Amino acid sequence: MSTLLFTDEAARAAARQQFDALPMPGRTDETWRFANFKALDLTPFAETSAPFNGDRDRLLKGSAGLAEAAGKMVFANDTLLSREILSKELAQKGVIWEPLEVAATAHPELFDKHFMAHGAPLGSAKFAALHAARVQTGTFLYVPAGVEINLPIEVFHWLSGENNATFPHTLLIAGERSKVTLVDYFQGAEPDTAGLAVGFNDLYAGPGAHVDYVCVQNWNRATLAIQVNNTVVGRDAAVKSLNVNLGGRYARTESASRLTGEGGRSDMLAVTAAAGSQEFDQRTFQDHLAPGAFSDLLYKNALDGASRTIFAGMIKVEQGAHRTDAYQKVRNLLLSDDAEANSMPGLEILADEVRCSHGATSGQIEAEELFYLLARGIPHETAQRLIVHGFLQEAIDRLGNTALGARLGELVQAKFLG
Repeated sequence: MSTLLFTDEAARAAARQQFDALPMPGRTDETWRFANFKALDLTPFAETSAPFNGDRDRLLKGSAGLAEAAGKMVFANDTLLSREILSKELAQKGVIWEPLEVAATAHPELFDKHFMAHGAPLGSAKFAALHAARVQTGTFLYVPAGVEINLPIEVFHWLSGENNATFPHTLLIAGERSKVTLVDYFQGAEPDTAGLAVGFNDLYAGPGAHVDYVCVQNWNRATLAIQVNNTVVGRDAAVKSLNVNLGGRYARTESASRLTGEGGRSDMLAVTAAAGSQEFDQRTFQDHLAPGAFSDLLYKNALDGASRTIFAGMIKVEQGAHRTDAYQKVRNLLLSDDAEANSMPGLEILADEVRCSHGATSGQIEAEELFYLLARGIPHETAQRLIVHGFLQEAIDRLGNTALGARLGELVQAKFLG
């Protein structure tokens, strides 16, 4: 991929040809095991999405995040509505924060090297090709070596209009010993209009860098969403990524973390609040390429109604990646007899002197926990909400950011806990 995607229709046509040539996922595809293939029908969605022509002020007002942030961008239907830089010192320190298409032209040496460089290794190559053919804009963030951005940067992506499609993209490059937090919010402008969202992000943490990335998926209940996340962790770098899954009719997230430098650390976290007939499909890959690196995955799912989740995760320790520590834990809390949780953790170890473990559990609320609260006069529904909140909050708290954790907790409660 290169800047040609934004300047040359032939490059887009080639990506579209690749999309057309690749088959849709089927039941024989191991990377789509247990998936609901009926949900992947793309025919209703516009070949060219309509630009946003709705209430701009309403969406800007609805783009409410943290009380303090270093900057904010707001997009609707892949159109930039607003860009606020709340810290003027960032540009003076060499930070580049631009819409993706601007950075592609102004900084090709950074863009061409990192944009979609790792594709979609977990099964969504066809959707990655569609993204490459249709992507128009997104966020480009470059943090130079030694620069620390203490407040989070927030980006809001809205999808508006019946049967429209959006293709958000985030490209983050953190230089050596830099520090940054980026939060992506994905939201529906209307409560029940059908839509398609095919998102992609590329996160790069240079030697000694610290990156926190949060993806808040809160599309409306009629949206089909595919999200591909690629992370590269350099020597002594640390990346925490958190997926908060709230919206969508069918939402699939593929997250691959590559530990390429000794001493690197990757924390892969997720919170899913599933209700009604929602389906969440989560595929992960912890790929240890260098010795002495650490990865830890914690995914927590709470399911109500007739909702459904799928988790398939693989830890792979490549040849020569000795002294690896890698862990994977998935916990499902079933709040209904009709809810369904499928978990498939896995290990592939090709090196020596490693410590790896994986596991998945599914269960209902413990009767003793519920009785403890009921005995103190707390109503049954409220007691259940408190237990579910505590169950999900554990993964959010792993971020270590009090203000951001509180905001994410509010969003989860607003959607799921009532």
